This record gives sequence, C-alpha cells and structure tokens, in this order.
Amino acid sequence: MSPPPQAGAPLTPVSFPLSELHAALLQATITLGLVSVCVLLYVRFQKPHFFWWAVAWTLYLARLGAILIYVQTTRPFWLYAHQVATGWTALALLWSAMVFSRGVKFRPAFWLAVLFPPLWSYFAIFHLGVEERFLYAALPAVLFLSAATLWTAWVFFRFRRKTGSPGALLLGIAFLLWGLHHLDYPVLRARGAWNPWGYYLDIVFALLVGGGILILVIEDLERGLGALSTLSGDLQRGEQGVDGTGALLGRALVLPGVRGSALFDRERGVVVRALSACAPWEGQAPGGDAMDRITEVLATARPSSGSSGDFAYIAALPVMRRDVVAGVMLIVGDARDPFAALDTPFLVALGQQVGAALENTDLDRRLRRRTEELERLSVRMVEQHEAERRRLSLELHDETAQVFSAVKLQLGIVREEVPPPQAERLARVTALVDEGMASIRSVTDQLRPSLLDDLGLLPALRALVTDFGGRTGIPTSCTLPESLPPLPQLAELAVFRAVQEGLSNVARHADADRASVSLRTSGRSLVIEVEDDGRGIGGAAVEEHTGLAGMRERFSTLGGEVILEPRPDGGTRLALTLPLPAGPG
Repeated sequence: MSPPPQAGAPLTPVSFPLSELHAALLQATITLGLVSVCVLLYVRFQKPHFFWWAVAWTLYLARLGAILIYVQTTRPFWLYAHQVATGWTALALLWSAMVFSRGVKFRPAFWLAVLFPPLWSYFAIFHLGVEERFLYAALPAVLFLSAATLWTAWVFFRFRRKTGSPGALLLGIAFLLWGLHHLDYPVLRARGAWNPWGYYLDIVFALLVGGGILILVIEDLERGLGALSTLSGDLQRGEQGVDGTGALLGRALVLPGVRGSALFDRERGVVVRALSACAPWEGQAPGGDAMDRITEVLATARPSSGSSGDFAYIAALPVMRRDVVAGVMLIVGDARDPFAALDTPFLVALGQQVGAALENTDLDRRLRRRTEELERLSVRMVEQHEAERRRLSLELHDETAQVFSAVKLQLGIVREEVPPPQAERLARVTALVDEGMASIRSVTDQLRPSLLDDLGLLPALRALVTDFGGRTGIPTSCTLPESLPPLPQLAELAVFRAVQEGLSNVARHADADRASVSLRTSGRSLVIEVEDDGRGIGGAAVEEHTGLAGMRERFSTLGGEVILEPRPDGGTRLALTLPLPAGPG
C-alpha cells in the first residue's frame, strides 16, 4: 500500500522500467485473486467483515490500476486517484479488522478519517506538487497510511490476546511489518530505491494477509462447530442432580472471549438464569441492546448477533420447543461472536437442540420428583402393610389363640367326665385344636416375627435359620457378625423378610443338600447372602416363584440392590446389598 514513486513531483513524466511493470502486474493479479476469495467468502457466509475485506482489496486493485495509468499518461488525476485509493484501502482494512473483532458500528466522527485522503491528496498534488516541497506533501500521507496499518495490527494482536487465534497473530505480524514498511517511503522508495523489490514486499504482505484471512475462516468454522459441540455436549444425558440450565450456560463460558450467558424465558418475560457478566439480568428483563436482540429473535425465530454498548458483541439464539420459540439464549463477550462462521440453519438447529435438552431436563426433573413421590408412597404402603400384619398377628395371638386355648381347656375337662369311647373322640378333637394352635403360631410368625421385635435382627436370623434346618432337614449354616450398626426398623424387617423368602425358595425349589446364610458389612454397606447347592432356578421362574419382585421393591425404597444368580459350582446365590446409615459426624 505504498505511495507511488515520485509522488512529490506528479507533473513530471515517470520512467517505469519493465521490471517494475511486471511486478505491478503480478501484484494486481494476486490482488484480484484476494478480491475473488473475499467475495466468495461473503457470498458463502454473508458476514460483513468479508464484504469489507472485498472492498479493501478492490480499492487496492484500483490503486494499482491508477498508478499504472498515471505512469503512462502522467495526468495528475490518476496520481490523485492512486493516493485516495491507497488511503481508503488502509481504512477499509482497518474497518474490516474492527468489524471482524468487535462488530463496531460506523460513527459520524469516522468521516474525518474517510475525508482525509481525498482532501490532503488534492492539496498535496495540486498545491505542493513541486520537488522541493515533496517531504511536506508526502509525510502526512505516509504517517496516516502507517498509522492506519499499525492500528489494524493492534486490533488483531488484541483479538489474539483474548482468543488465542493463530490467524489473528499472523495478520497482526503482517500488518505490523507492512505499517513499518510504509515509513521507508520518503527516504527510500520515493528516491528510486527498493524498485522493484518494494512491489515484491507488498506482494508478500498481501499474501500473508490473505493467508491470515483464510486461517481465520478455518478458525471460525472450528470455533463455530466447537461452540455447537460445547453447548450441545452431554445435555441429553440428563445426569441426576445436575442443573441442566446452569450446565448449559456454564458451557458457553468456556468459549473464547465469552464473559457471560443468560437464558430468557418467553412465557415469564424475564431472564430465568444468568451467569458471570449477565448475572445482574437474572429475574428481570434486560434492557438496551440485549432486549433488542431478544425482541428480534422472538419475532423472527432466527439468531441475531452484533455489538452493544457494554460488550463487544451479543449473540442471541432462539431456544425452540415443539417448533415454537420458547426462549432466547444470550451470550456476551469482549472479542467477537463465537458463532460467526455458522449458517443460520446451524444456529436454528442448535436452538432446537438446546430447547429439546432443556425440555428433557425438565422432564427428567419431574420424573425424579414423581419417582421420589412413588418411593415415599411405596414406603408408606410397606409400613401400612407391616402395621396391618402386626395387627393381624396380635389379633390371632391374643384372641384366636386364646380362644383355642380355652376350647382345649374345656375339652380336657369334658374328656375327664365322659366314658372312654367319647374320651378318645375328644382326644382327637384336642389334637386337632393343637394343630390349629400350631398353625396359628406359624401364621403369626410369618405375619410378624416376634423375635425381631423382642430380641433384634441377629437373634431373629439365628432363630430363623435354626427353625428352617429343623423343619426341612436341610443343614443350614449361619455366619453372622457379633453386632451391627443401628438399622432403621424398616431395614431390619426388609433383611429378615429377604432371608425368610430366600430360605423358603431353597426349601420349595432348590432340591438342595446344604444351604448357608451370611451377613457382613462391606464399607458403608450391609451384604446379605443366601446360598444353596441345589439345581438352581431358571430365569423364567425367578419372578414367578421366588418373590424377587417384592424383595427388590423393599430394597429399592431403602437404596439397596438384589441379585439372584447361579453359583459357579452349582446352586443359587441370592445377594442383597443395603446401604448403612451414616454415623454421627
């Protein structure tokens, strides 16, 4: 972007060696390629910085054409056009960088910079265009050109510092060197030095800038897809206890340059959750540019982004639920929109995925709440069931058994007073009463084991195992600890019932020669095992004959686990795990 040779003497015919002509034509060809690339990028992505880069390189191409025509005609107008195009090229590149990095908006004060090249070039060429005043004419233009180029370098270095962009680093270095290179014009190139190498240096700088732009495009795509991946992430997993909305907004904060994120709920009309720099918005409707973006997204169902007074950019994504905009996700930062390279359909799809993930999170939360309610209901039902069993057990023991005892006593008195034939018949009746009383005792033990209430879990289990071995003739070992940590009454009852059901299954289905019952603590869990060496139980018979569903229901309400599996050496193993209550401290 250097000024032309002999800019201080525009009315003198300029000798243009063939080598310089070839270098200028090569530079024009490369510049035309850069214009084409930027136009294609703008058509593809519809982003304003690509448009301004295309404008900048078009001006650069016009600058080269103007100087070539000037060399052939020596008409001052073409030198004037060259100088104006040179200044505007530097401004267009600076503006492209600012639009890219911060999405700035044009302000009236910027017209001063835009008007400087045509005004000063007119004054320098048509009023100071003599050789002895060359330095006065060239120096302000050179300083303006160099300042604009170095400012462009600073914009990219600043963007690099905030985002770690390699493309921005390359562009910053290229514009820094190019800006310093402009300063040698008054003392070298204007005196005929560096020709045609000055053109080749400009070509190198142009190629570096073009390469930096392409790297930025690749980075944009990677950043956009990274943003998509980061925000979608594992939202569909619905991890228990994870705040889905907070996790979603927290993921946005890991994007380069992002300072805050928020979720606006359309139905409530307020921000329902906000993090970091957006935290003051929570519970209210944000004002200013943020609300403008929200209004635009709600009206169009399309993403919106741009700069604001408080932040370098605000990106707003529609959060879709059942094809309706249910809310808006806001992301603010001090670098630039992380979604710059993503097409609108991509962002709409992201909003749909975010909405689906939030809806799944809401459904998962309601499902967990419903599950907790069902678990509480199940616990209450078990408690009521056990209370009813206890009532029936007490009623049978205190009333029905007492009636049978009274009947037996009366039969004994009558038998002593009747003749022997009737006494034998009464003896048979008394035996039947004894069987009935034994049956009642068995039923009351099944309904509610008195030993569990009277002595506790361990003695009740020992008595249960001893009684099982005596009734069935199956030798049964019992391995129990000396003591256990205190257990809730419902947990003791669940353990006792599970062992009772397990031994009952051994007697009914296993055809076993031996059985064993063991109970131990493992870490913060209580482990109960009932094993036998019988024929085992087929998978189809498990639920139907073993009462496994009842065991699982009891243990699941207590946070436990039930496993029924074959033993390696034959037989069946019933393993039950129950978490122990946390001790004090």
